[in-house]
Amino acid sequence: MALDYHKCAQEIVDNIGGRDNIAQAAHCATRLRLVIRDNNKLNKEALDNIEGVKGMFESNGQLQLIIGTGTVNKVYDEFLAITGMTAATKDDVKAAAASKMPVWKQILKTLGDVFVPILPAIVASGLLMGVVEALGKAVPSFSGSDWYGFLDMIANTAFAYLPVIVAISAARVFGGNIFLGAVIGLAMIHSSLLNAWNVGTADTINHWYLLGHFKIGGWVVGSVRQVGYQGHVIPVIMAVWLMSRIEKWLHRHIPEMLDLFVVPICTVFVTLFLTFTVIGPVFAQLESWVLTGAQWLVKNPVGAAAMGALYPWTVVMGLHHMYNIIEAGMLSVEGGLNTWMPIASAANFAQFGACLAVGIKSRSAKTKSVAVPSSLSAALGITEPAIFGVNMRFFKPFIAGMIGGTVGAFYGAVSGIGATAYGVTGIPGYLTIKQPLQYTILLAVSFAISFGITMAIFNEDAPAAAKSKKGAGKENVPEVGGVGAAGSNVPLGLANVIIKCSGGDIYKPLNGDVVPFNKIPDETFASGVLGMGVGIEPDGDIVYSPMDGNISSVADSKHAIGITGANDMELLIHVGIDTVDMNGDGFTPYVKTGDPVKVGQPLLKFDKDKIKKAGHSDIVVVLLTNSDDYDNVQYGDNLNK
Repeated sequence: MALDYHKCAQEIVDNIGGRDNIAQAAHCATRLRLVIRDNNKLNKEALDNIEGVKGMFESNGQLQLIIGTGTVNKVYDEFLAITGMTAATKDDVKAAAASKMPVWKQILKTLGDVFVPILPAIVASGLLMGVVEALGKAVPSFSGSDWYGFLDMIANTAFAYLPVIVAISAARVFGGNIFLGAVIGLAMIHSSLLNAWNVGTADTINHWYLLGHFKIGGWVVGSVRQVGYQGHVIPVIMAVWLMSRIEKWLHRHIPEMLDLFVVPICTVFVTLFLTFTVIGPVFAQLESWVLTGAQWLVKNPVGAAAMGALYPWTVVMGLHHMYNIIEAGMLSVEGGLNTWMPIASAANFAQFGACLAVGIKSRSAKTKSVAVPSSLSAALGITEPAIFGVNMRFFKPFIAGMIGGTVGAFYGAVSGIGATAYGVTGIPGYLTIKQPLQYTILLAVSFAISFGITMAIFNEDAPAAAKSKKGAGKENVPEVGGVGAAGSNVPLGLANVIIKCSGGDIYKPLNGDVVPFNKIPDETFASGVLGMGVGIEPDGDIVYSPMDGNISSVADSKHAIGITGANDMELLIHVGIDTVDMNGDGFTPYVKTGDPVKVGQPLLKFDKDKIKKAGHSDIVVVLLTNSDDYDNVQYGDNLNK
């Protein structure tokens, strides 16, 4: 019997709290994606029993109802007719879901989304600047050559036109036209404006009197300084945010036949008028105050020491990208130095020292096999393997690293070390640092202290990571061992990729035999309506994170966890078949919704005996639920990278 699409849609609307409880709705190849205003109004039991709904789960702030290929679009059409809503895209739904996050998380996420994609350009320019400057000092005759001038021009490009790069990235994040964003960025550093780096040496600064020319209490009102925004980032981001809002509003209200001409002209004019009269001056001043405070903090030895200790915690929480904006501001002034970089280098090199000490002192070949390469990665500025795979696992090395970072950062502030770029720390930092001797001392001090303390206090038999307090009634969190780490049941080797696609790689979350999703003993999983992936017959009882990302959901029954990772990959980890009936008995999650996670971090412990006694299969299902969004999806054990 054919599905009654209208009835299915009506029952969905009735059981999600009605039209007023729906913030946004879209669909993909198999699922209806909804953003709900108040989850307390959901009747989940009724939703799960609606004819046509094959399953449901929550992921990344979305309620996703599994309906199936060729059917979901028809149910969606009826859904729109019943609710009176207009069709939305998956990006609209993701934006609506993100808007439910706390404001501070939204801000940090937005800054990360803007800056992370442009880091390669910044790093390349910064490293090349260091190489060119080093060659100029080593070979004085080279500094006056044509080759020096050519290479210097290439090296400075990203920083000279930073507002344009930031504007394009911000337009992509805010959903605006990236080419209009580029125009906004270019206008803010137009050649007819006085270069912001030259303001301090300029004899006069010209003004435009766009709103008249009169004084109030000694202040000239209506004047706009003809000064560019070279080096600024916050005013550019705010300008492009405004541009995107204006553009979207105009697209909704301008007749289609006029859209091509009216929208771009009005968007650019209104945005730039407000940028040069209000947004630019206000946010440039705010940025200046933030920068002044940050510079005071890192120049103050006590403040620098505090940040040297706290820096690795911000890495753990995934917040360290927020420093990019401070570093960019420090470099925005003529001859400016990035004095934040030595703090990061001290903290990272200290974690390197602690991790290497673990590798040397450990008696376990498996621990050594993880600690030594992870420590080398940390020495090059990539600390996540060392922090999550080793130092946080034993915890005492992590604390030793904090101590080493504190002392190193203190020395960095006292000696006034600074860099000419950002995005690189540790050994590669030599290419950007101004004082190589002092920088060497900073690295040596940070390394020696953390290495020495770890050698003195590290005990491989010590309990791993954080433990619950006595009397708290909670099980201890297990060892945090990155993929390939020793102990427990963490998969061995980074080669254990079980899902591979254009969005990235997903690793094996626990040991066991792997079967393709269509061999999983459950019709819903095997049909692929929940996405492609694998099932794992578990050898152990702890599920570890198979990718970096954020926890998007933890089932009330504790048996399933959702993760959102790079390139918006949405992963579902489901322990057992029909284990929702166990109501959480036998399952212990170690994470909660919203937590950032790294590869190898423990997510969930489960009791295999209880699952089997309840009459259920204990197979662990790992599915890329939005696999239809990606190209070249492969799944299986030990996929080649």
